[in-house]
Amino acid sequence: MKLTVVGGGSTYTPELVDGIAGRRTSLAVDEIALVDPDPERLAVVGAFAQRLLRHAGHDARVTTTDDLEAGADGASAVLLQLRVGGQAARASDETFPLGCGCVGQETTGAGGLAKALRTVPVVLDIAERVRAAAGEDAWIVDFTNPVGIVTRALLQAGHRAVGLCNVAISFQRWTAALLGVEPGAVRLEHVGLNHLTWETGVFVHGRDRLPELLERHAEALAGHIGLPAALMRRLGAVPSYYLKYFYEHDEVVRRQRTEPPRAEVVAGVERELLELYRDDAVVTKPEQLDQRGGAYYSEAAVELVHALTGGQGASQHVVNARNGGTLPFLPDDAVVEVPAVVDGSGAKPLPVPPVPPAFSGLIAHVTAYEHLALDAALRGGRDRVANALLAHPLVGQHEVADRLADELVARNADFLPWTRGRA
Repeated sequence: MKLTVVGGGSTYTPELVDGIAGRRTSLAVDEIALVDPDPERLAVVGAFAQRLLRHAGHDARVTTTDDLEAGADGASAVLLQLRVGGQAARASDETFPLGCGCVGQETTGAGGLAKALRTVPVVLDIAERVRAAAGEDAWIVDFTNPVGIVTRALLQAGHRAVGLCNVAISFQRWTAALLGVEPGAVRLEHVGLNHLTWETGVFVHGRDRLPELLERHAEALAGHIGLPAALMRRLGAVPSYYLKYFYEHDEVVRRQRTEPPRAEVVAGVERELLELYRDDAVVTKPEQLDQRGGAYYSEAAVELVHALTGGQGASQHVVNARNGGTLPFLPDDAVVEVPAVVDGSGAKPLPVPPVPPAFSGLIAHVTAYEHLALDAALRGGRDRVANALLAHPLVGQHEVADRLADELVARNADFLPWTRGRA
């Protein structure tokens, strides 16, 4: 099987390759094609990825190219992990909203909208070319943020696509360690949208252990999530760490105004990683890769690809997929992040227990924003950008939305074709 990674020059890529090396007896990958426009990064990452495989005794070969069609030709699955504009654009996303007193973050709020506007047109172009090169049966697995909006764009355009995030698998690993069980024994009742989810149940061998986690381990979880243990106990659920941008918005903004942006930290980690990757003596995944973010990405991605390509029959995964009535208070074409049964025909969300109003209201609010964000990404126009911001719960005031829209458009003009004479 050929697996293609678009954005293969990313420092994430060895994480994925390490996961493939560890699954060599069950995931029959014989070629990993890395596609990236940056020849220097591609050469460094590609050579290190090949060393990882050889050291693990895996026979797969790594190929590198800047030609998307050549890289996708014959692929069974194509993973998207690109960042339009690089870390410089991310730094902008994380800082310009602060001037209006709004959180600066690359996947939500004004920064998340900026990323969506840059990313959706590029991803849709890539997907069309992938379908032509790889064929109608190839699967697209989207790890590109904002995953929910990008996946909705792909599905709306008729692509065979599933969105993937590492939040659920990270929580599964944390709770398994706290409960003293194997990760595979933990099944999550995970509900919401990408980067807007709650764990409303943690089942081990059919028994819900969430009450025990909240009673005995809430402080430990609070350390991972960045929200108070008392809040989780009151909610009767564990929010994802992205909920701090909603539940502690003003405090997060206060900290962001004095701390270096995450993009600056990640850029430093990336430079260090690339130096390590250049060293021919390095043949295993460096510890520094854990600082890059995306913990357990490799496990989630490898398991999902295995299921989609028919390698293990039907299995359960937390993915981003079409709602289709799963959350009855949302439109059918919304993209939700829930447990699903995945096989060669795709992802089918499992039934979800009724969602409490404390969660469903925010989910519905952000879904409305995502609808407007995708419309702005597809059709352009400064007013569509402002309307999407006005609908976002982290913005919500018309003067602030207007100021942010003007700043967003000015900062991203090079990436938005409609700013060059098209309304």
